[in-house]
Amino acid sequence: MTIYAALNYQDPDKAIAFLCTAFGFTEHSITHAADGAFQHGELMLGDSMLMIGGPRAAGWLGGRAMDPLASAISLYADVPDPAAHLERARAAGATIVRELEHMDYGSDEYSARDPEGILWSFGTYRP
Repeated sequence: MTIYAALNYQDPDKAIAFLCTAFGFTEHSITHAADGAFQHGELMLGDSMLMIGGPRAAGWLGGRAMDPLASAISLYADVPDPAAHLERARAAGATIVRELEHMDYGSDEYSARDPEGILWSFGTYRP
């Protein structure tokens, strides 16, 4: 079995551009309707895939409308050089909420929020 994170954004096209520029994701598959409306996105980071969706009506799948200032989820990705990754994210405008630090369990890592408030952490920890 495999778990794939699926994130919904108010502006998925803008989120995809940011995730690629700031965090190093690459586009795998992006689909739009004939009228140009966003339908579905798949991004890659190494061997991991992230699925991207657009805004949904409040209550869709039992949820509520998104609040871009809150994050009910935190995502972690291992990267070979967290210091360089942090500088890339900072240069692209990511909001750094935790500077690079060495953790007592051996990982070097930092945390940032994307433009819609989802919390991302990047470091050398591999469970």
